[in-house]
Amino acid sequence: MSVKNSKRKTLCIVLCALCISLSSPLHAFTDEDIASYQRAVSDRSPGERIALWAERFVGTPYDPDPQGAYVTREVIVADDTIDCMYHTFRSVELAMSHSPDEALAVAIDKRFHGRGIVSEGRVLNYEARFRYGEDMLESGKWGREVTAEIGPETSIEGSRGRERIVMVARETLLSSLAEGNSKLKSGDIVFFIKTPGKRVAGEIVGHIGIIKHEGGTIYLIHANGRKGSGGMVKKVLFSDYLKGMPFEGVRVSRFD
Repeated sequence: MSVKNSKRKTLCIVLCALCISLSSPLHAFTDEDIASYQRAVSDRSPGERIALWAERFVGTPYDPDPQGAYVTREVIVADDTIDCMYHTFRSVELAMSHSPDEALAVAIDKRFHGRGIVSEGRVLNYEARFRYGEDMLESGKWGREVTAEIGPETSIEGSRGRERIVMVARETLLSSLAEGNSKLKSGDIVFFIKTPGKRVAGEIVGHIGIIKHEGGTIYLIHANGRKGSGGMVKKVLFSDYLKGMPFEGVRVSRFD
């Protein structure tokens, strides 16, 4: 074999190895990873823990599965690709537990209107899961609603049996951020409210993200993408996201 061909072969091997590495799940945490980080943040407040876990998923590819990979696979843990609802689920579950097994137990309670049923590692009743963000919020399982504490409220047309929805408008949020008096806290779960005319299946909440305070700056951590078109979990200035977002305003919940 010539030196030139040998070098070419070596380059191909390196590139193939790189492709395999890049295609492997970047955020499929081991139980040891999870337990170690749970111990490291155990002295933080619930909100801080939620924000820190949300941040751990930054860079994770967006889940292209229309119903969610975790639902299709009938599993609790599917950390390799995630959408905004799963990102919220998992960040809270990991933050509100002290071991990987306890996180699974939290998930069985919180992801469902009632409780999940798991047998031999398979979730048997994902049809009973939360499908709508507004149902998550109003269940009380995903923190205490603090929308009224965030700023002056306004209302918007509801759907799915709700005549009106109370929220804090985008302009109000931008104003409070510009004035430096935002009432948002780390770990707050932000439910973004869709314009009535843009609702496809009666959904009121069109997106979910988690707030993180950092050195006086407020960030939004969220699974940013669309089904079938890619994306990833990102950490962005909340004010920047508000300026360009396609939503009318927000409702907010908090774990005290």
